[in-house]
Amino acid sequence: MEGEIFRALAGTEVTVPRVLAVHDRHEAILAERVPGDTWFYRITDPDEQVRVAQDFIRNLAALHRLDPRSLDLPSLGPVRSPREHALAGIARMRERATGPHGIDPLVRISLDWLEQHVPDHDGPSVLVQGDTGPGNFMYADGRVTAVVDWELAHFGDPMIDIAWLSLRTVQDTFTHFPDRLREYEQLSGHRIDPERVWYYRLFAEATMFTLRPNEGKAAAEAQEAGRPAARDIGNGLMYPQLHRRLWLQALTRVMGIELPMPELPEPPPAREWHPLYDQILGSLQTIVPRISDPLASQWTKGLARAVKYLQELDLAGRQFNELELDDIASVLGHRPADLEAGRAELAEAALAGKVADEDYVRVLWNKVMRDDHLMRTASGALHHRTWPPLTDDD
Repeated sequence: MEGEIFRALAGTEVTVPRVLAVHDRHEAILAERVPGDTWFYRITDPDEQVRVAQDFIRNLAALHRLDPRSLDLPSLGPVRSPREHALAGIARMRERATGPHGIDPLVRISLDWLEQHVPDHDGPSVLVQGDTGPGNFMYADGRVTAVVDWELAHFGDPMIDIAWLSLRTVQDTFTHFPDRLREYEQLSGHRIDPERVWYYRLFAEATMFTLRPNEGKAAAEAQEAGRPAARDIGNGLMYPQLHRRLWLQALTRVMGIELPMPELPEPPPAREWHPLYDQILGSLQTIVPRISDPLASQWTKGLARAVKYLQELDLAGRQFNELELDDIASVLGHRPADLEAGRAELAEAALAGKVADEDYVRVLWNKVMRDDHLMRTASGALHHRTWPPLTDDD
């Protein structure tokens, strides 16, 4: 599909690579080599950051000005109304997320809400990139050299891309977001609608989860089989946690549920073996600068993140488990034998309608926010990031 999109956008104001060939059986294309980097945070000059961000907004606005019916994109099907495309996307998510044991309660609550509250927007559908923003475009010398990664492209509401852009802005950086949105409005002719952006923020998080509901399963199976897990352990800890928090923040926002931060008890005094954590971290800090292989360096930093998380778990993990069990007991009306049994019983009760959605969300909110506290030293700067403001008044 990506080759089809590149060819359809050739000659437009959207900067895409020129396609040389597309394989007729395998998912492979041959495109021109484009110079540039992808990760926005590597731009050290603030003025260059702004220039690149502005050029990306120019590309996004140009994409959303195109009449999708004029584009040769048979793989995407017919162009329908934004509402019809949203409902079709929800149906696909529900199908992906429903397995032999049912559906995750949080996914069910999110999809039900999305299905019942599709924005009443009568504007035209556009071609949206999906998952758009820093990391999915290339840049060099203060400009965008190619917009890449179109695997989630489809027709729909232009606010979909604004929601995805705000999500990727949390993971990376993208200058002052309200400034970029004002530029988008001027260049695209589409007004930013905050309520629709929040709707599609929840949509985006649910989409990501249902695209890879078994993320981490391969690593767990490898561990059970005694094989090493070939992955960055640190990223595998902090990014799923970041997205769980963003997901709950979006869900509670659109549902109109105001939940306070849960109780965070003072941890007990450090035990006699706790100096080992700091000694290990000190050794890793000495090792990392001496590693020439970029992948080995990155994974070693991930190990340091894992050690920081284990240190927090060792101090307060048991306390937080007891607090979660207290929350579950308050909803179920009795205290389960253990946490694993309690989580399973709560999920079953939520799916059966025996527990109100708001009560289930409250228990999950408390858990995710406590987990976020335990992850704070491992997550570093990500711990303090959240959905960016849409206006200067937010």
